[in-house]
Amino acid sequence: MIRYYTKEDRTLRELEEPQYGCWVNISPPFSHEELEELSQQFDIPLDFLTDSLDIDERSRYEREDDIRLIVVNTPILNEIEEENDAIYITVPIGIILTPDQFITITAYENPVLQLFLDGKVRGFNTNDESAFVLQIMEQNVYRFLTCLKKLNLKRNLIEKELYDSSRNKELKQLLSIEKSLVYFVNSLSANELLKMKMKRTDFLKIRDDEDKSDLFEDIIIDNSQALEMANIYTNILNGTMDAYGSIISNNLNITIRRLTLITIILMVPTLVASFYGMNIPLPLEGKPYALPIIVAVSISLSLLVTWYFQRKRLF
Repeated sequence: MIRYYTKEDRTLRELEEPQYGCWVNISPPFSHEELEELSQQFDIPLDFLTDSLDIDERSRYEREDDIRLIVVNTPILNEIEEENDAIYITVPIGIILTPDQFITITAYENPVLQLFLDGKVRGFNTNDESAFVLQIMEQNVYRFLTCLKKLNLKRNLIEKELYDSSRNKELKQLLSIEKSLVYFVNSLSANELLKMKMKRTDFLKIRDDEDKSDLFEDIIIDNSQALEMANIYTNILNGTMDAYGSIISNNLNITIRRLTLITIILMVPTLVASFYGMNIPLPLEGKPYALPIIVAVSISLSLLVTWYFQRKRLF
């Protein structure tokens, strides 16, 4: 789906045809033929469009003549409903800057771009391409921070449930969070490297604009903060998974030890009964109170063994 937008009187208006300074937003569904037509229409390399659709594409920028491409990764909810899959994955957004248009392309419905379409981002202008790029990057960092806070909250809730039980369900949910954090760490690292390179090379040509330079610096700082948060949450989660693995193993050892002790205690009366089941002369043979005495002796020996185990703190 290819749509054209322009900003008029602080209102985003959709256009029937592209015009100078408009925002061209490409979102699913669309076909490869439509991308080829768009490539010819705006005279941009087809690779700039198709590379942004690859889910494994890393954050980078590229320039060809007057056409500039920026690929930045952003988090979205994972549509796969398997319980052991990541809650969030990261996908690329392609930003293509031409002399006449501002183009964005993504293979998935993207919450960051949707904020601009819904008018929830104030002050953006489709005619100011450098400011628009910075605002997309800013909202992208905010999206990462929001998702990180949600993941951390979910982790805390799962940990509370694990205090009372050690079911596989909670452990699989922790694994899903861990996978999401791995995606976040890799994407935030790539995004940070991209922004540092863009700043060093003045890719957006904002070096002489103090306001935009300060905004770009703030975005880089926020991205570093998000990366640090992702690393901290990953370390905490790894420690939690290791701790619960040790707890489960320890609980299993305690259970096996208790079952072994119970088996030893029950073996004592079984041993006494086995002796008196033999076909040979034994004490108390022929006595009328032999059975109660044997039962009493068996119980006494079992209690003695139990007392010994408790004294040694084996129970």
